[in-house]
Amino acid sequence: MATTVDFIEYVCEQIRGGYSVRYKKMFGEYMVYVNDKPVLLVCDNTVYVKKLDALSETLKTAETGIPYGGAKEHYILDIDNAELTDAVIEISERITPLPKKKSKTTD
Repeated sequence: MATTVDFIEYVCEQIRGGYSVRYKKMFGEYMVYVNDKPVLLVCDNTVYVKKLDALSETLKTAETGIPYGGAKEHYILDIDNAELTDAVIEISERITPLPKKKSKTTD
């Protein structure tokens, strides 16, 4: 079951704090960008967060799962828990680097 547009929009609405939030469809699922940084992965109406050392204490009781075949294990974020979501977004946004721009090659 793929993620619904209603769910991905709901996820983005839950991110508070004045961040710039957008999502991008990728391979039938979604990446959520916070201040242009890839912070959340949403697959099958489930919100995943990369297992980062900085999040280990905050998400120590969170379930884990694999968002798609071949992916590493991620934390599953309870997007309805506003306090937890705020903490995870703040930490993740702060330590996640901006994606590197791909250089264009000419042939």
